[in-house]
Amino acid sequence: MKKYFITGISTEVGKTIVSAIVTEALEADYWKPVQAGDLHFSDTDKVQKLVSNSTSVFHANSYALNTPMSPHAAAEIDGVQIKLSDIKEPKTQNHLVIEGAGGLFVPLNDKETIFDIIKQEYKVIVVSRHYLGSINHTLLTVNALKEKGFDVSIIFSGDEHPTTESIIEKMTQVSVLGRIDDEPYFDQNVIKEYATKFKEVL
Repeated sequence: MKKYFITGISTEVGKTIVSAIVTEALEADYWKPVQAGDLHFSDTDKVQKLVSNSTSVFHANSYALNTPMSPHAAAEIDGVQIKLSDIKEPKTQNHLVIEGAGGLFVPLNDKETIFDIIKQEYKVIVVSRHYLGSINHTLLTVNALKEKGFDVSIIFSGDEHPTTESIIEKMTQVSVLGRIDDEPYFDQNVIKEYATKFKEVL
């Protein structure tokens, strides 16, 4: 069974949409270990609403925090401390898509980051979106993962920016699985269309 960890080069780069597409493509289970803020309509709720297959199971967060901040700060406000030992991968016989929070080095506590959740057997998809500074953020993210020996690939999201994407591909030398455009909206049909495209490369 395949296990994909979806991370981003920053916040708001499209991780949740990518997670929905990969979940739909593989009819995989979905799990977001740490949710910070938006508990009334969390990323798990968003993915569940966008996925239309009847196989996927949506697993509970290990930590559901009230404030939309870095997990370590949101946990402090809630009066809890995030412990890596309490972030347990759900048991499933299905493929599993795991969505991170923010980027790799977002702190969970005083010592550990999102990076520490990623297991060696996970395939890691880095979601990269063009903005001023995104090349640097993408290279830092991909190189950090490669140094640890992870199987890394990239999905670009948002409007195409050929010079940015070309230099990232040349300098990282990792597989680019494709792109997700800035669609007018994302619903189950749009997600299903992208899932059909990505199914071949996942």
